[in-house]
Amino acid sequence: MTTAQPTLILNAEQIQQKIRRIAFQIYENNFEEPAIILAGITGEGYALAESLAQELRQIAPFRLNLVRLTLDKSQAAQPSVQVDGADADFTDKVVIVVDDVLYTGRTLVFSLQPFLSVPVRKLQVAVLIDRNHPRYPVAADYKGYELSTTLTEHVDVMLSDPGRIGVYLQ
Repeated sequence: MTTAQPTLILNAEQIQQKIRRIAFQIYENNFEEPAIILAGITGEGYALAESLAQELRQIAPFRLNLVRLTLDKSQAAQPSVQVDGADADFTDKVVIVVDDVLYTGRTLVFSLQPFLSVPVRKLQVAVLIDRNHPRYPVAADYKGYELSTTLTEHVDVMLSDPGRIGVYLQ
């Protein structure tokens, strides 16, 4: 049995356009804020957060702090989510949790846990791809691309491998 070649959905240039548009949306919705925290989920979510931070630093005057959220996506229940860059104070700040793909919402629900016990000003979600298969009550405030897929299809986002940047459907 042969496996089908992945289909390129977004190339590097298209991804950069989506990231830039999301950055402008974040700025427009938070222009009065003195500081924003981007919390990228380990892997391609963190790579997306880094790219968003780079764009926001070019257009927005607010302070920007980038933190990494580490969790085990294979676990049915998350004992805890590790926050690297935890010296950041989340109190009364806008926190934007960033991931590459929103599929069922499970990973994003777990990722919100560190911020639920802190009085944040706003808690928002940004994703590059929204697959429209919600099982958990979480929605993205910022989406790069909405892609309706079947449950058997798989979306791969490659942002950290310079030779293979793209969004692929398998």
